[in-house]
Amino acid sequence: MANCLVAQSGGPTAVINASLAGVIRANQLNPVYDRVYGGLHGIEGVLDDKLYDLTDLPGSEIEILKQSPSSALGTCRYKLKRGNDTDFKRLVEIMDKHDIEVMFYIGGNDSMDTVDALSEWAQEHGMPQRFVGIPKTVDNDLVPVDHCPGFPSAAKIANQIVHATYLDYAAYTRPEVFIVETMGRDAGWLAASCCVTGDVDLVVLPEVDFDKDAFLAEVKKKFDEKGECYIVVSEGAHYADGTYLSAGDTANDGFAHAVLGGAGMQLKQMIIDSGIVPRGVVQDLSRAARSSNFAQSLTDVTEAYELGMSAHMRSADPAFTAQVVGIERGTDAQGGYFAKYFAKPACEFANFVKHFPTEWILPNYQGITQEAIDYFKPLMAGEPKLVMDGAVPATIVPFNKR
Repeated sequence: MANCLVAQSGGPTAVINASLAGVIRANQLNPVYDRVYGGLHGIEGVLDDKLYDLTDLPGSEIEILKQSPSSALGTCRYKLKRGNDTDFKRLVEIMDKHDIEVMFYIGGNDSMDTVDALSEWAQEHGMPQRFVGIPKTVDNDLVPVDHCPGFPSAAKIANQIVHATYLDYAAYTRPEVFIVETMGRDAGWLAASCCVTGDVDLVVLPEVDFDKDAFLAEVKKKFDEKGECYIVVSEGAHYADGTYLSAGDTANDGFAHAVLGGAGMQLKQMIIDSGIVPRGVVQDLSRAARSSNFAQSLTDVTEAYELGMSAHMRSADPAFTAQVVGIERGTDAQGGYFAKYFAKPACEFANFVKHFPTEWILPNYQGITQEAIDYFKPLMAGEPKLVMDGAVPATIVPFNKR
């Protein structure tokens, strides 16, 4: 038998390691491959021949891996570009050196594009190596899946923080606005999910061009009606001309994406300058939403793990390549939620954005529809039984730090 390789890329999630654990455990139960290697720091580390043998990871450590935050193998934001034969040839050289037949790549939109590009190049050059994608993202913006691992746990912690901070905010009588900023470059799924709490007065999403005058009129109306206004904004909120509300859009993250962050502060200053209230508070969720392993959704961690196992199982077919596994939404006889797993060509995942449906957005920043709430609720359900290390969940020593 040959070997397989698994690597992680892009921003981590609270359950990205559960998908890694699924690949490792699946091969222990059904040894399709002799060795399971982990690529340290994504494709960038693989190109440098930085691999870690995960084959015989003890079951107890696999359980801790499932609940560990961040990317246990290390991550990267290295863009493998079509037409750059040097990188493609080097990768094949590394795979040949270690007798690696299949590479599993866990990541978001750009990582699925990497799977597509590698598969395309291998086919064009008659190479036997195969490539399989396992999706993750807190932004929930991948197609054609119902939802993406990592998002449900991010939504869960976002809801917990929104509810807790709303109660803290509501205890005061002083005139003050409270604003939460979430991740979400092109899609407002995470910001919209905060409305499940019932505490959000106004929500600003990338799917609706921002209208300053209309927004400020709604803020003033809330203060006139109830003396408070709790706002959630997605980092990717923008004006009609595409200009982001946030201040950091001149740099990029290595994938030519603007580095966002600061939309909440912009809204706060806008409200203060308008004279509606003299002060405000901004709570930036950013990395907390993607790394809060203590608030994993049981639905999320279970699905992430099973998706890793599904990718491994499907790869036993020698014809399985250039594919990405994903989740569809099923409904049982009682109307309850369950996940169905599928696989489709990587080209159907790469370079597309699944926006939050505009038909689920209420006008004038007033929140989301009941249909949207019904979509979100089962994804955030349940709490896994965590192994604790004193006051915090136990975590593994990252493989890239060993």
